[in-house]
Amino acid sequence: MTEPRHILVTGATGYVGGRLVPLLVESGYRVRVLARTPDKLRDVPWARDVEVVRGDLDDAASVRRACGDVDVVYYLAHSMGGRGAFEDVEQRCARNVATAAEDAGVGRIVYLGGLHPETGALSPHLRSRAAVGRVLSESAVPTLVLQAGVVIGSGSASFEMIRHLSNRLPVMTTPRWVNNRIQPIAVRDVLHYLVGAVTARLPRSRIVDIGGPDILRYGEMMQVYAEVAGLRRRRIVVLPVLTPRLAGLWIGLVTPIPPSLGRALIESVGTDAVMHDHAVDELIPPPPGGLTGYREAVRLALRRIERGEVETTWANASSAPADPLPSDPDWAGATAFVDERDFDAASDPASVWSVVEAIGGENGWYSFPLAWAVRGWLDRAVGGVGLVRGRRHPRTLHTGDALDFWRVERIDRPELLRLRAEMRAPGGAWLEWRLTGLPTGGTRIRQRAVFLPRGVAGRLYWYALVPFHRVIFTGMLENIAGAAGRSGPSSGAG
Repeated sequence: MTEPRHILVTGATGYVGGRLVPLLVESGYRVRVLARTPDKLRDVPWARDVEVVRGDLDDAASVRRACGDVDVVYYLAHSMGGRGAFEDVEQRCARNVATAAEDAGVGRIVYLGGLHPETGALSPHLRSRAAVGRVLSESAVPTLVLQAGVVIGSGSASFEMIRHLSNRLPVMTTPRWVNNRIQPIAVRDVLHYLVGAVTARLPRSRIVDIGGPDILRYGEMMQVYAEVAGLRRRRIVVLPVLTPRLAGLWIGLVTPIPPSLGRALIESVGTDAVMHDHAVDELIPPPPGGLTGYREAVRLALRRIERGEVETTWANASSAPADPLPSDPDWAGATAFVDERDFDAASDPASVWSVVEAIGGENGWYSFPLAWAVRGWLDRAVGGVGLVRGRRHPRTLHTGDALDFWRVERIDRPELLRLRAEMRAPGGAWLEWRLTGLPTGGTRIRQRAVFLPRGVAGRLYWYALVPFHRVIFTGMLENIAGAAGRSGPSSGAG
């Protein structure tokens, strides 16, 4: 393959892809990213440094267009929450990429798969990842499959499961998989191998394992985390009858991880995940200074979380395609319940915006915190995400960010913030703020809540909440204005 210059990244809105793209840009490559919803990337720090094209891996035509004039394709997209026919969909997507890459004369495909035993039964998700790797490797395009196990980094689903279980449960019951051997790898080392894969000598397709220097039992990983985090040693009680489904529900109750994702993660560590060899060293040398040990990876992840420097998270990688907005023409004639309120704040728009953008997470929702907490508990009780996802950064939001049980659908600084609800409800819901400067130097805050009911249940749901709206929404406006006039966003948080 000639010296690669142009790279296509699929899965750039995901946890690993969102961290890989800026590294490729820094390395001097021209980068194109394929996204179903380009708006999710409109205000990430590297958005202006790449070419963003709309497309879907399940749409062969859009994949062909994206592969034009490309030297290397990164395949970083996969499902962690779906059931049923998701394996067929993933293999179809892989075939679309393989065919398009062949036709476009792409020089290399790089795929990040899952570390798994060479023999024995695999979970549906590991089985699907292995199948995707085979589809890509059997194409006419040389493919490098890097198989990684548990990825440790701030915001990774695997790390967040360990972190929240260890933080919240001094005594925990677990399935037998707690005694399985795991070879975790720091996200910085995953990125090292992915960047190195661009220029690695690859005359033919290869499937190689990658992992960190430590091999631990899953229970040991939680104990080491507790030590690094300054917690007492955790007591772990193994229950052989705890099935992945029950364990997934339990994880969904005590951590931000949804039950479907928790079940997939548990199934994926249901067998040993240890490197079979170090053939990767023939292709890509280890990072300068060596691979990062598990203890150090945990320390680095916690430090980033404490500093609010989490670049990407599992929550932002697991969103559904955006729904149409209530104000779009497609909604003309549909029933829409709207609660709209204005408030004139004495502070300038920049001060008010800093408060609005800091809403949610540990900063709170500026009004009636008990009501928000109860709504979050109810959502978790019926299998929703609740409030425990928090926010990626304490002060800054990006399009597509998870924000408690909302998703940032649009952000136009310093004028508009629109959130789309992801809690369980009989209808679609949005909450937005628009800021307009006043001649007096103050700011008019227009707050709008929109609900599109589904059937009778949706209408009853809205009418049941109407009595609370005056208290909650009026309080939000007044507290936002008050916080902007004081020391900062945190002053008005509920």
